Amino acid sequence: MVRWSPDARGRLERAAFELFAEQGFSATTVPEITARAGLTTRTFFRYFADKREVFFAGDEIPELARRVLAAAPPGLDPVVLLEQGLRQVAADRFDGHRDEVRLRRDLVDADPSLRERDAQKRADLVAVLRPGLQARGVDALEAALLAELTVVVLHVAMRAWLDDPAEESMSDVVSRCFTRLRGVLEVGAARVF
Repeated sequence: MVRWSPDARGRLERAAFELFAEQGFSATTVPEITARAGLTTRTFFRYFADKREVFFAGDEIPELARRVLAAAPPGLDPVVLLEQGLRQVAADRFDGHRDEVRLRRDLVDADPSLRERDAQKRADLVAVLRPGLQARGVDALEAALLAELTVVVLHVAMRAWLDDPAEESMSDVVSRCFTRLRGVLEVGAARVF
């Protein structure tokens, strides 16, 4: 038996998503994934704690958020900073991968345990954004609001992008969502006064 296999993680991910697409997440087992990838179950568990982690392993987006917050010029408007950060995430992680993202979204929507883990990942991103904004001088309440709204904008933009027949870039959809959110908040503020 070969002890080392090139791109084992990638092979496992591809095999898993093929099987998830064919028979659903719940019906797919780890041994089926490893058999399809031509690897052992032991190799699977070297990379993933369980099959849900094929979707959610790593914290690339929260790490990217940390880097964007740390690298941004001091005094940059926090909303502008967050929009630029989401545009970067959209360009890096979504644009050019519409079919893969759609498959992932459909699988998550269809499985309660994946929806639960997806909600945890959203909370993890908020947990990075909130203190990052506070470290930049944004007060606690505003930082909490901006962090939560940013995660909502990311997910609303993703759904709008997936449903977009014109195939606009995810980055452009993010900007459109921020523009609409600003408009909604301005109209709401005008009604109050």
